[in-house]
Amino acid sequence: MPDGHGAIAHHPALAHQFDDLGQQKEAATLGMWAFLITEILFFGGMFLLYSVYRSMYPAAFAAASHEMIVWAGTLNTCVLITSSLTMALAVHAAQTDNRRLLVLFLVATMALGTVFLGVKAFEYYTEFSEHHLPGPGFHFGEEAYAKQAQIFFSLYFMMTGLHALHMIIGLGVMTVMLWMSLRGRITPEYYTPIEVSGLYWHFVDIVWIFLFPLLYLIGRHLHG
Repeated sequence: MPDGHGAIAHHPALAHQFDDLGQQKEAATLGMWAFLITEILFFGGMFLLYSVYRSMYPAAFAAASHEMIVWAGTLNTCVLITSSLTMALAVHAAQTDNRRLLVLFLVATMALGTVFLGVKAFEYYTEFSEHHLPGPGFHFGEEAYAKQAQIFFSLYFMMTGLHALHMIIGLGVMTVMLWMSLRGRITPEYYTPIEVSGLYWHFVDIVWIFLFPLLYLIGRHLHG
């Protein structure tokens, strides 16, 4: 909008290379989607590797899947789905200039993410205690499946570990969003950081939606 001298006043958040906030938002959104596509390729390669080994050793993978703590995986699935809801509500609060709700929903999202990591840490501790960590000390009850089960647990720790790393990064991003919100830098005219961060958070949640059935549920009926 024009200032007192007839010049166009720029929004403080508008970077110099953009004409307006709308153009800046489109660029930021496109950049995030391009990044998420590379992440899809990254996780997609691991899903493909898992699928190949699962087709080669279905009985062994079913036996190893029985060692998963299903209630923990189910709880974490509910936690992440709820966190996607609170993240979406945070975006809506930013759009409607409700700073109190924005802060509340961001804190709720971060709390749920922390709960997820806590449950995952409990699972890792349990698997470590039962000697399911791949390596020289690996032990599996059914000796006939021991070698193939070690492949399963290698993929399990690799895939869930990378997912947990993305969750930790997401918590860092949300911390920055919370700081910006408390400082009043998020407004109905400029809520792009919240929206773009939400895309990343939803992506991390979606990855888990695929990990949960692959690692915890599929094929369990093959091993009674």
